[in-house]
Amino acid sequence: MIKKLSLPALLVASALLTQPIATVYANPANPVASASPAAGSTPAQPKLVVVLVVDGLPNEQVLRYRAQFGQGGLRRMLDQGASFNNAHQAHGITVTAIGHSAVLTGAYPYVHGIIGNNWIDPQTGKSVYCTEDTNYHYLNEETKPSDGTAPTRLKVDTLGDQLRYATGGQSKVLAVSGKDRGAILLAGKTGTAYMYMDKTGNFASSSYYMQQHPAWVQQYQAGKPQDRYYGKSWAPLLPPAAYAGDASEELNQVKAGSHNRLPFSYYSESGNIDAEYYNLLKTGPYLDQLTLDFARAAIEGENLGRNPAGVPDLLGVSLSAHDYVNHAFGPESKLSHDHLQRVDRMLAEFFSYLDKRVGMDNVLVVLTADHGFPNTPEFSRTQHIDAQRIDGSKLMASLDQHLRSKFGGAKLLGAWSLPNIHLDYQQIEKSGLKREEVETAAARFLLAQNGIVEAYTRTQLESGAVNTTRMATLMRRAWNREASGDLMIVTKPYWYFGTGVSGTSHGSPYAYDTNVPLLIMGKRWIKPGAYGQYAEVVDIAPTLAHLLRVRPPAGAEGRVLTESLQ
Repeated sequence: MIKKLSLPALLVASALLTQPIATVYANPANPVASASPAAGSTPAQPKLVVVLVVDGLPNEQVLRYRAQFGQGGLRRMLDQGASFNNAHQAHGITVTAIGHSAVLTGAYPYVHGIIGNNWIDPQTGKSVYCTEDTNYHYLNEETKPSDGTAPTRLKVDTLGDQLRYATGGQSKVLAVSGKDRGAILLAGKTGTAYMYMDKTGNFASSSYYMQQHPAWVQQYQAGKPQDRYYGKSWAPLLPPAAYAGDASEELNQVKAGSHNRLPFSYYSESGNIDAEYYNLLKTGPYLDQLTLDFARAAIEGENLGRNPAGVPDLLGVSLSAHDYVNHAFGPESKLSHDHLQRVDRMLAEFFSYLDKRVGMDNVLVVLTADHGFPNTPEFSRTQHIDAQRIDGSKLMASLDQHLRSKFGGAKLLGAWSLPNIHLDYQQIEKSGLKREEVETAAARFLLAQNGIVEAYTRTQLESGAVNTTRMATLMRRAWNREASGDLMIVTKPYWYFGTGVSGTSHGSPYAYDTNVPLLIMGKRWIKPGAYGQYAEVVDIAPTLAHLLRVRPPAGAEGRVLTESLQ
């Protein structure tokens, strides 16, 4: 016979089953919860999870330069952790905001709503920035209307939000980056973001998170560590022979007044430490060093990894400078090569610090990137690859003229933020036309233009009438019904939207933009090894949720990387 429990007994049993992690860890009145694991046994969760995002790092650079890494940074993660060489940012528009959103939401743009760094608001026809919100301002810093201050446009929660929910808000979640979007989109809805201010060199938060900085931030800012690099140079780290395979410094032309070779000096034309100098710091290793220095200050100021409630903490660190370097000089350049070697050494120092402060046996580290990079067109052409820049303004002017000619003169083309193009619905209706026929005419015209290989229409995407190729799958994921355009176009491989005669950019569904490192290191949780299985950046959030024993974020579609778990 099954014995029936009284109502009080049922309530007690229910409370024991449903109490949050924070209670399980920290309630001294609960003898079961307070029981300590046996000495040497594996803790249920890491004390600190560190999620590192190296902005603009293609996986091929990790593979190409592996032999030159030191022992304690990237090589430590490659040797002691799990590495997925076939890992991808698996959406078709590979830019910073979308890539950072994927890391801890586990979601694609069609769900999380971040469809670019900037995009056109279909309701107003005006450009919006991914993290702008004029309801908030930076603390003690100048704030422009388009500055990134809050995660308002992110439509889903993150792993950090779920961790804080599971622990009753006792877990601390903090993110720091050289870019506002790098910090804000990792911090999620309930974490705290700190970002580099390029006019003062400070790391600051916004009024979305707090009304004033805590004492440790004020103390850090008072020391002005950003000033110590004035007048210093970024010189090659390795012997000259190490750079023998890099592209010629003369190959990639640069604008007058900028640098394209090492040593690279940090100064201001005024001769004083000012906004020009602080902005220049973004191109090169010193921005990343400052970011990691601030991360150390945050670990100590917030006591991360030593949470008195006994719950895990989460720290997101986005290193932004590699993106700036690759944009300016290309991943084939000596500057990019040297910069990654310096990032490797910085990470070695950071891991050594974590070992002393928290103990690496208690830390789980993930490293990935928000997107990769193609080579500069100039370099690609030396490799007999067809590569060009496409002037988006000229392309849109041609499309506008074509639609006017075909449909009687009305301006049917609305705003655009390539690869998204919006049509003017009011003019279409006024002209007695159907949106579908204008879309089709625009798509056919675009497909006939040099450098364009695909054009997807709203009608196709809404009805699911697109093919099942990988490119189509990635572009479908990148298209959001509410925010995206009426057409979405794809360039030929190694072609991209841009002007000028130097540098390169990203944003395509091709492997050079999607294939990024995915490294996970944690002695007690991760099986070291090089894994050939296909993986995606959206797998990070479900995997961490599994290890932290919390609910996955609402929009997560990735899988748990079980093959790499102990």
